[in-house]
Amino acid sequence: MNGLIRCQNGHLFSSRRYGTICPYCNLETATQEKKEVPKTDEAIDEILLMTEIRPVCGWIVCIEGPRRGKDYKIHEGKNFIGRADDMDIQILGDNKISRRNHAILVYDPKKHETVLLPGESNGMVYHNDVALYSPIVLSVYDVIEIGRSKFLFIPFCGDHFRWEDAPDFDDNAHVQFDKEKF
Repeated sequence: MNGLIRCQNGHLFSSRRYGTICPYCNLETATQEKKEVPKTDEAIDEILLMTEIRPVCGWIVCIEGPRRGKDYKIHEGKNFIGRADDMDIQILGDNKISRRNHAILVYDPKKHETVLLPGESNGMVYHNDVALYSPIVLSVYDVIEIGRSKFLFIPFCGDHFRWEDAPDFDDNAHVQFDKEKF
């Protein structure tokens, strides 16, 4: 089995003939998804104290395509979508998604809304099956199509919750949330 590779869908193919792209499903096999390395409790505490927390403002969840079932966090500001390692939302396995800036999701903390914009790549972006050429404000359960993948939008911040309105916690504080507000 020298020179044979198996893709994540189980197809076996020759790396000498096809390189790292599966000829059956067009998946890149060489690019590995970012994985967290297990750390000790002390190392985690040290990292947490030194790392700035970027609160989640929403999610997109892959509902169709190679990464079906995977969720991606949306943070405040611009979230660039692509396959490259430096993308804010890195989507692997779908080679029809551009490596860099296929689309952009923006959470605007002043307007408390999430906006979808087409990126700078040649790839198309669809919002609820309509081609996207200009920015559009997303609503809960909107479907975003990028490459061969579809994603469902789930907001966290908006009318019912805002990070700037949420109470700060410390070790001695116990806060009850007003369920009607949130």
